[in-house]
This record gives sequence, structure tokens and C-alpha cells, in this order.
Amino acid sequence: MPANTFANGPFRAEHVGSFVKPVALLEAARGMRSGKVSASDFARVQDASVDEVVAFQESIGLPSVTDGEYRRRMWSAGFIDSVEGFGLRDGAGSLGFRNASTYVGIAQSPYAQSRLARRHPIVADDYRYLRSRVRSATPKVTIAAPDVMHYFLGPRSFESSVYPDRDAYFADLARIYREEIADLAAAGCTYLQLDDTALPCNCDARAREDVRARGEDPDELTRRYARLINDALAGRPATMAVGMHLCRGNLKGMWMAEGGYEPIAEVLFNQIEVDAYFLEYDSPRAGDFSPLRFVPKGKRVILGLVSSKTPVLESKDDLRRRIDEAAKHIPLDQLGLSPQCGFASGAGGDQILTMDDARRKLALVVEVATATWGDTKT
Repeated sequence: MPANTFANGPFRAEHVGSFVKPVALLEAARGMRSGKVSASDFARVQDASVDEVVAFQESIGLPSVTDGEYRRRMWSAGFIDSVEGFGLRDGAGSLGFRNASTYVGIAQSPYAQSRLARRHPIVADDYRYLRSRVRSATPKVTIAAPDVMHYFLGPRSFESSVYPDRDAYFADLARIYREEIADLAAAGCTYLQLDDTALPCNCDARAREDVRARGEDPDELTRRYARLINDALAGRPATMAVGMHLCRGNLKGMWMAEGGYEPIAEVLFNQIEVDAYFLEYDSPRAGDFSPLRFVPKGKRVILGLVSSKTPVLESKDDLRRRIDEAAKHIPLDQLGLSPQCGFASGAGGDQILTMDDARRKLALVVEVATATWGDTKT
């Protein structure tokens, strides 16, 4: 794994990447689908929206800046829509979005109905535009992690007539990521974030039973996913920092899974060759900080203590107290702070938080990180 001094990220004050889409962008997307807005006009609205969200992030003083994920339907769609061969099918099992009073089943998941191949760059072109607009921060690009393309369907994530076994399917997935990362490197990308909902869901006791019921071993899956991710990242340049965001699901304040990181911690922190982990820690559903004892020296953990599921602003004192609690298991120098997820992980504009809420939350992250570590970019 390339050595990382964290000069390119992840930083002490961070965010996960997505922001609420502006009304003009949502209307243009609807117009594009109905044929009332041309592709060129839609692209101009996208460009203007990205310009605005870049300026928004830089005005807060964030060390890293994304394009808000404004060029994709939802967080994972950038990958799925750019790769030929995927279809969608219903899953099974107990996972579904929920809160204290509501349960909503998971939407359809991708599966390989034919051989996979990139139709066009997945996020490399998005990165080129983002880089051209950023003035003072480090541009960060986000992409769904490869294990997301398997976990929710398991053996049904590929047609056996297309891929004879899981290893063959994973080999094509890893190849596609290597191709995309090579394009990103050629474009000058120095900061990549993998968004992973598979491994954290594999901490949930019910989900692990579902995995066993379909004939798989959840612990073997964790180890195999580590190899898949490493294969996908093989050949990345030493100048490219890679963070891994682990999310138990985030849809308008609802979640999919619960349970601490203990079932996956040793493999997650020691076998997956990334530089840092963005860990959801905004509620008791994420468990305690004890799994951080497995994090080796030289890696960083970004504590997702600020919630993007509620507009209620956290207390600075409470955040610092929780950072201190985490520091009982991992040196303070290996930690940073962020929201636990993006501000608009689902499709559409009906989100729990507004952009003003996001500004208040992120300003708080910057303030607490500065008070704790002195410099948000170290």
C-alpha cells in the first residue's frame, strides 16, 4: 500500500460527499427524462450546480471538496449507470430501511446479467470538472465500493451463465475499478473515497443470519471482500490517498442495519489496503469505540459523530467528550471528525436536512477539529 502522510487526505475535518440537490437541478433532471430539456442544457445546469456547491464547501473552510454527487441519480448510481451488463432484481432477507416507527424494503440491487464493461468513465470526467473549479481545497471523488455489487444479492448477484463462479465475477469488477482508477490518476486525482454499505451491514446479526441462510459464511465474505477491494485498488499511485466510508444505510433519516464493528474490525483495519476509514458513530446502533483497538499505526479513522439524519445541532462539548472516549482505544493523532454520512444519499430532493443545516453541521465539524488538533489539514 502506498505510504500516506495525509497531505492529500483524509483530513482532520471531513465530510462524506453528497449534498441536497438544488431545485433547478431536480427540475432539469425531470425535464431531461421527459424530453423537455436537452442534454446540453442539462449539462449546463449540472455545471452551475457543481460550481455553487464547491463554493459552498470552500466558504466553510473544508479541506476537501466534492461535486455534491450532483451528476448521479443517487450515491451508487454513478457506478451502475456507467457499467454495461448490470440489471436490477429484488433481494431477500431482513435488511430494509427503518426507523422507530417505519420499515421500507430495500430497493432493487444490481446484478450482472451479462459481462461487465465500462461504457464510459465512471467518475473520472466528473473529477476533471471538479478539479477545474476548486480553488483552495483538495478535490475528492467518491465511488461505490465493489463489494456493494455482491452483498445484497449474494449468489444471485451474477448469472451463472455469464460468470461460472464468484471469483470470475469479482475479477471483472476489480478490473473495472483498476481501469477507472488509472483514468482518475491520469486526471490528477489524489483523493478517492470508496462508499461501502456491504461490510457494515455484515455486522448486523440479522443480516449475518440471512447470509448463512443463502449458503454463505459472513466471516468468509469479510475476508473475500478485503481481497476484492485490494484487487480493485492494485496499481493506484502513491500520490492517491484512499478513504473508505462505512455506512449502515441512510435514506431520509432511516437506516438498514445496526451493530458494532467488532465482527469485521480485525480484517477491516488490517487487511484492507486503504489509508483511512470514515466510521458511522452518530448513534448507539454503531456500537462502542472498542473495535478501534485493531487500527494499526499509519492509518486514520474519521469519526462520524455529527448526524446527517437530524437537523438538531450537536454540542461541541459532547463531540469532544466522544473524541476523548475514542482516544482511549486509538491515539488521538490518528483521528479526525465528520458527519456519519452524506446529506443526500437517496434520490430526489425530499431530504431531512437543508443546505443551511449542512452549513451549520460542517462549520461545527471544522470548529471542533480546529480546537482538537489545531489544523484541519494535518
